[in-house]
Amino acid sequence: MKIQVGFLISYDYELLKNALPRVYNNADTIFLAIDKYRRTWSGNVFLIEESFFKWLRSFDTEEKIIIYEDEFYIESFTPMECEVRERKLLAEKMGIGNWLIQLDVDEYFLDFKKFVLDIRKYDSFLLNPKVQEIQIAAFLINIYKFVEDGFLYVDKPTRCLVATNVPNYKVGRNTRKRIIYTSNLIFHETLSRSEKELEMKIKNWGHKNELNPHFLDKWKSANKNNYRELKNVFYIEPEKWKSLQYVSGKNIEEVSKNFNSKLFLPTSFHIRKKNLGQWFKFLFKNK
Repeated sequence: MKIQVGFLISYDYELLKNALPRVYNNADTIFLAIDKYRRTWSGNVFLIEESFFKWLRSFDTEEKIIIYEDEFYIESFTPMECEVRERKLLAEKMGIGNWLIQLDVDEYFLDFKKFVLDIRKYDSFLLNPKVQEIQIAAFLINIYKFVEDGFLYVDKPTRCLVATNVPNYKVGRNTRKRIIYTSNLIFHETLSRSEKELEMKIKNWGHKNELNPHFLDKWKSANKNNYRELKNVFYIEPEKWKSLQYVSGKNIEEVSKNFNSKLFLPTSFHIRKKNLGQWFKFLFKNK
């Protein structure tokens, strides 16, 4: 029963340099899924510099990293259908019977070692996974924008489905099976890009067809002085991200040190309540 971690690698591959070191020591194997024709889920072509692979080889001192190349863009599929298909293919490579943890390159665990310890409590679900299909959730701190000497972030964490024992994904990483919540945080550098990089993401990600057309104007206007006035800033249903906060730091490492995670970690009572609700919800559902 291994801790298998998979990343989807595309046009924003450089962000893996932030994400990979945070999981490397506590993963058994790390899989990097890359389209062999270097196409996004929207069919656009991207380039990965050879220097990136050189960095990977030098970083992978324990030889944990496996590069999995395949054709992940299907012309007749929507971007989300391409994403789900790629996640399923990647999970097959990672191996049923293990913890299948899939992350995006812009997701940075604050304490991956603790997350691994938390999910190890549920290893019994790996013995006969299809009898009890589950998914494990952490919580995202969504970084909205880099501004002067810091980052703007959404002031309430959001659920993030990270791991599963059966990767029967329906939308993104959601299998629509019972969720077990854990008190763990992940920085999500979702919109914190340059304007050019963000426009590239918008054109190619799985949510391309769901976007609120006005969110980009609000994002462009956000700064250190007016962020308190900005409300309802989510890129799909605006009200899901009601307001923003600021944390100082010139890069993700400085932000990690300055961010007070204790204010955002769900309490044990909150976690127990949510997990009990999920247990009841799926108690009598057909497997």
